[in-house]
Amino acid sequence: MSTLHPDSELMDLLDRIAAQDDSALKRLYERTSSQLFGLALRIVRNRDAAEDVLQEAFLTIWRGAGSYRASLSPPMAWMGLIVRSRALDALRKRTTDRADLMNELDDAMAQTLEGDSPNPMDTADASEQAFALHQCLGKLDHKQREVVSLAYLRDQSHGELAEQLKLPLGTVKTWIRRGLEQLRACMARYA
Repeated sequence: MSTLHPDSELMDLLDRIAAQDDSALKRLYERTSSQLFGLALRIVRNRDAAEDVLQEAFLTIWRGAGSYRASLSPPMAWMGLIVRSRALDALRKRTTDRADLMNELDDAMAQTLEGDSPNPMDTADASEQAFALHQCLGKLDHKQREVVSLAYLRDQSHGELAEQLKLPLGTVKTWIRRGLEQLRACMARYA
């Protein structure tokens, strides 16, 4: 029984996939998915996201197998580039989603601190406090600002934040503690 060189087998599978052979795609997945999943996981650092990346990568491989050129790169390198590209896209989307969340939190913070008192002095004080808090939040490191805002505006526990942000619990606690210390010091200058 002769065994094909791994690259030869993968190149053959890619040729068959280019001809729309779905059994070849299944075989390629069986042969390469664990390695490609590992690559995706190292980049996105989240199992669910890595699974999504892998699924998108195999769709891209299915659609793009006809453009694969063995003379340009080994099959695993070509597929690895596809996975890396999809993983980086996922990270960029997550960063954009977080930025959108921070803008939403800024708006919520401003509305919360505007005050609904009919007393003009109370409203002026609340506006000054809102301005001061907005200025001080803006001086925080992005990560600290994010966890402090989420912890207090969304009333989330440290554990919930760690899970949502895919960060170690100790890191979240440290960022919140340091963020609050910086906020207190900054707000004291406005008092």
